[in-house]
Amino acid sequence: MEMPANPRSARLRHLFFKYCMIALGSVVYAIGFQYFMFPNDIVSGGVTGIAMILNHFTRWPVGMTVLVLNIPLFVIAWRHFGADYLVGSLVGTAVSSVCVDIFASTGIVATTDPMLGSIIGGVIKGAGMGMIYYVGASTGGIDIVAKMLRQKYQQINFGTIVLILDVVIVSAYAFVLQKYESAMYSLIGMYVVSKVVDLALYGFDNSSLCYIVSEKSEELAREIISGHVHRGVTILEGEGAYSHQTKHVIMCVIKRTQIGELRRLVRRVDERAFFIVTDAKNVFGNGFESISEVR
Repeated sequence: MEMPANPRSARLRHLFFKYCMIALGSVVYAIGFQYFMFPNDIVSGGVTGIAMILNHFTRWPVGMTVLVLNIPLFVIAWRHFGADYLVGSLVGTAVSSVCVDIFASTGIVATTDPMLGSIIGGVIKGAGMGMIYYVGASTGGIDIVAKMLRQKYQQINFGTIVLILDVVIVSAYAFVLQKYESAMYSLIGMYVVSKVVDLALYGFDNSSLCYIVSEKSEELAREIISGHVHRGVTILEGEGAYSHQTKHVIMCVIKRTQIGELRRLVRRVDERAFFIVTDAKNVFGNGFESISEVR
């Protein structure tokens, strides 16, 4: 007889995984920022970008300045998202800020090429941020604002919202310090970061939305549901604009790796079928991502 899972043990495993991911992501984030972006005056955007502007005038440590600026934002996070999100974000902010200052003391500069710094640094920093966001935490700052906007505008990916907010910070950086070339490299870096973050959150294997117009729609629907593709289908009513004949249109969502299999199935059942495939960026529901958690 199988023993029921221990809820306490499962909870502890979940917390262990979550905070390991936050710690690892924070270290990776700090490496990308301190060794690649900061030495080349590439602004990170958000609170870190504001801290870089202040560092230019005051020489205050960037990591410590980030912690101080985050205090009011953490109050907002606690009120809107609860203690769980707040604690995870506090850990992410603290570890990343401490690591930034520790790495700064080493004096290591990975590259003095701004283009390499923006691209490689963007990839590394974005990977770290993606790990943190994936487990429902953040590095504080603008991420908290982005999460609030993401809840309101769910059709926009998280990385895109962060990118828009960061562009505002970089524009202020360029205007205040008159470092326009640096700001342009920063935009490249931020674009790379946003794409890597979206990749970490939503993955390589985006789903595909398929429409099939066929005279054998019922047979095709049975094959798709019960065959190797094994996906649900929806039958839509359509009408040919020229012939005015009523047609059944099959709509189904599949994994991108299943496109070839579905194409062979359609060809076997009805070679004259009209088969349309388009990208579906986010799919929520049975067999795909859970709709209960929007990242």
